[in-house]
Amino acid sequence: MKYIFEIRVKEGHTAEEYADAWVRASELIQRAPGARGTELHRKIGDPNTLIAIAHWDSKAERDAMEASHSPQIDEIIRSAANFVEVRPIGEFEEPEWVVRHPE
Repeated sequence: MKYIFEIRVKEGHTAEEYADAWVRASELIQRAPGARGTELHRKIGDPNTLIAIAHWDSKAERDAMEASHSPQIDEIIRSAANFVEVRPIGEFEEPEWVVRHPE
C-alpha cells in the first residue's frame, strides 16, 4: 500500500529543510516491519510544494508503526512542524492496472 501526503513549505523556509527532517525520520521508520521505502517529489513550477509517498507491505503494518513509533521520530516530526503544512491525501492499495512503456 501507499500512504500519500502533500507538504507545503512556509515562506522563509525551503524544501531542503523539510527534506532533511524527512530523511532522518524515514531512516528510522524504515526499520519497522513492512516498510518498503519513501519518496519525496517537488512539484514542477512550485518548489515549496512536495508530495510524499511511503510504501508499505500492508496498512496494518503502517498502522502498527504509527501507533508505537519512537519518541525520536516524534521529535524529528515536531522539528519540521513549524515551517510546513502537511495534508494527507490518503492511503492507496497497490495498483490493479499498470501500463508501462515497453523497453
